[in-house]
Amino acid sequence: MPFQIPENLHPDCGPVAWLLGTWNGNGRGDYPTIDAYEYKQEIVFQQDGRPFFYYFARSWVIDENGETLRQGAQEAGFLRCLPEGKLELVLAHNIGVSEIWYGAAQDGKIELRTAGVGYTETAKEIVSGVRLYGNVEGDLLYAYDMEAEGQELQPHLWARLQRV
Repeated sequence: MPFQIPENLHPDCGPVAWLLGTWNGNGRGDYPTIDAYEYKQEIVFQQDGRPFFYYFARSWVIDENGETLRQGAQEAGFLRCLPEGKLELVLAHNIGVSEIWYGAAQDGKIELRTAGVGYTETAKEIVSGVRLYGNVEGDLLYAYDMEAEGQELQPHLWARLQRV
């Protein structure tokens, strides 16, 4: 699907402008403390001319035929765009976790690392993470590595999504 840069896009958002819009696709989740699973996901990036994007993601656990088994994770936040492609990401998750991320964007690639994680007393302990996003052949590919529940930093989620 073609993408057009909005006229009111803040200049600091230029390196991540390709993210704007709604994305749908499938991915896989795995970690030593859970059973591996497949999921479908929707991600939305919106802007209003200021130097940030609103971000919302939701997912559904699916079976081998792509049929929905149950609701999955949800997260919402703001991707704050700074000069020279530097980024800050503020996220809140439905599982009782909030995170601050720092990173940068360049040439259709984004890398973010956690700077701080907070969680409620009923949430699982998440210590740190790394998120990679890439524009590959017009699709959004991402990977999320996580350090949690006494486990080392390792792959947790990865997906390929297409612009709607």
